[in-house]
Amino acid sequence: MTRTLNALLDHGDGGAAAIVVPGGPTLTYAQLREEVERCAGELARLGLGRGDRIALVLPNSAETIVLFLAAATTGTAAPLNPAYKEDEFRFYLEDTAARALVVPPGRGEAARRARPESCLLIEASFDGSGHILLEGNVAGGAGASAGASEEDVALVLHTSGTTNRPKLVPLRQRNLHASATNIAATYRLTPDDVAMCVMPLFHIHGLMASTMATLSSGGALVVPPAFDAMTFWALVKEHGATWYSAVPTMHQMLLLRNRGERPPGAERLRFIRSSSSALSAETMKQLESRFGAPVLEAYGMTEASHQMASNPLPPGDRRPGTVGVETGIRIAVMDETGRRLAWGERGEVVIEGPTVLDAYANNPEANAKSFVDGWFRTGDQGFLDADGYLSLVGRLKEMINRGGEKIAPREVDDVLLQHPAVAEAVAFGSPHPTWGEEVAAAVVLKEPATEKDIIAFARERLADHKVPKKLYLVEQIPRTATGKIQRRSVAEAFNPK
Repeated sequence: MTRTLNALLDHGDGGAAAIVVPGGPTLTYAQLREEVERCAGELARLGLGRGDRIALVLPNSAETIVLFLAAATTGTAAPLNPAYKEDEFRFYLEDTAARALVVPPGRGEAARRARPESCLLIEASFDGSGHILLEGNVAGGAGASAGASEEDVALVLHTSGTTNRPKLVPLRQRNLHASATNIAATYRLTPDDVAMCVMPLFHIHGLMASTMATLSSGGALVVPPAFDAMTFWALVKEHGATWYSAVPTMHQMLLLRNRGERPPGAERLRFIRSSSSALSAETMKQLESRFGAPVLEAYGMTEASHQMASNPLPPGDRRPGTVGVETGIRIAVMDETGRRLAWGERGEVVIEGPTVLDAYANNPEANAKSFVDGWFRTGDQGFLDADGYLSLVGRLKEMINRGGEKIAPREVDDVLLQHPAVAEAVAFGSPHPTWGEEVAAAVVLKEPATEKDIIAFARERLADHKVPKKLYLVEQIPRTATGKIQRRSVAEAFNPK
């Protein structure tokens, strides 16, 4: 068996829909395979080959998926967020040593300005017959157009963690093949499934959970240009979607627009998946109550080609507050010395398996710190129960240290979210002259409430040292481009300068 991304496409019936763009083109599996092969040949004709990193600055579209697969076939795909500013593009293009930059015609101005002279500019668009046109100056000499091997690096992405400088994650064809296969098996995806792709395609969540897992099962992928809570359910109904995967922020936006009734189209959903950030038990309860489908929280990270654990489909046991059981890899918990801990003991979550990266690129210091006896250290604190369900407490670097008392911000979040007026809550450490740190929190309200009311509510449910001493009632909480909340960024936004 060839463990590559393109091998996954062979599971789809040639005449069946693979990618459906609302108001745009539909590609069958036969057309998708043909377009990927043709575009890979075009990239090679432009002088690109194995090892060349090809930056993709494209919106969610059929072209993006085709070019991701084509870039990974010819060289290495390096998707970037189209919303980056010029300086951000300059950093990422230089850090990835991009040999080519692919943008839509007339768009991507900031990326164009940031492009190094040595980086080939390619414009990509659909022509009238459904083919993707690639226009660029030949870099010099034809590259290798042969298919990729499972050891080739297919994708490079930067981490979105809590460190100051993002780390470059190279993922091999075999890593991504294993990830897509694991995800499809976890949710028992079949050719009858239709997935709504609402996650951006420059992020591992959208690329693997929504896209490649679906294509590996022979199902159909509906790809709107962006997530829109106002049109989401109309598209679900129109295309007969059977599942979708999103971050908690998107789930909350759908809940805020819902008046309590089950939306038309929701009756076809087999399940709703949540990943990339912590989902509160209260949000899970509301999603299941209003949309009538089981909510499965999963645990993923870029370094593991996305999914590591998930709550199972019914009749399996879904446990709110946990990210489920390991899926296709091994999960353990270790202390600071590298000793494996028993169930119920808190420590650092470590992983090992076929989806996990071999090493960060050009970063021996990070590699030395991140691996212990073959296990990858995730930087997350958590514990396993007797049945293998993993509960995450928080990032080790985000723990609040109040005079030696370690406080998990997630625990504070969960209590604040139980208040009927609270829509979102993010706890973080705030500097204190005596205790070192004190608990603070940013809160978004969905109905009127005072800081005093919410703190009193928390005091009834938390030990005194865990109760926030300061609440920031705000209109919105800072997020990354994928809707993910990073406590470090929230703390920087609200703590006194």
